[in-house]
Amino acid sequence: MSIIKLNDISKKFGPRVILSHANLTINKGELVGIVGRSGSGKTTLLNIIGLLDKPNGGSYLFNEHTISYTNERVCASLRRDKIGMITQHYALIKDWSVQDNIALPLLAKRMDRRDINKQVKIIAEKLNIKDLLLKFPNQISGGEAQRVAIARALIKEPSIILADEPTGALDIASEADVLDIFKKLNKMGKTILIVTHNRAVSDICNTIYTIEEGAITVEN
Repeated sequence: MSIIKLNDISKKFGPRVILSHANLTINKGELVGIVGRSGSGKTTLLNIIGLLDKPNGGSYLFNEHTISYTNERVCASLRRDKIGMITQHYALIKDWSVQDNIALPLLAKRMDRRDINKQVKIIAEKLNIKDLLLKFPNQISGGEAQRVAIARALIKEPSIILADEPTGALDIASEADVLDIFKKLNKMGKTILIVTHNRAVSDICNTIYTIEEGAITVEN
């Protein structure tokens, strides 16, 4: 079953062509890497998949249903419930504790706070960050902050996790730890898409695509 299916996706910014008739299929349970030079369109592609941006042409199927960009309510619901985003610089709320940062997706659903706290503790224990829950982002390391970001993405049990240069701000040891987490999550059945220019990152993926001159091609 495909989670993501892009057909003939095109994207322009003014006269500049970013994506041209790009095609991509990501099936459930895959760990996919997309590599390309800076400015090749990796982040634009990820933003389209994450429903943060709209293509100029082509079609997008999410869980085998065609996305209608005119229905913002449905797009917002998918972003909130079905898509987990992880960025290079963590995007944590600095004035919130680690616990509240992880809980953010569930707070948006207005769940009972006791249920939220229970789920936060479960996911924090899985990622070995339970002892950080009462700390704040400026009190933890970069590797720990990325684990918090991963926990926040996972807690809503998304259909797919999208990671944009997830180790770009980390040292080598922290990068290895985060990549190990991705591999373990994939073995648990999680579907993950990583965009990166770092071959050490893409090498953990089952399938690797290259984005160049607006086209997406699979590597042999």
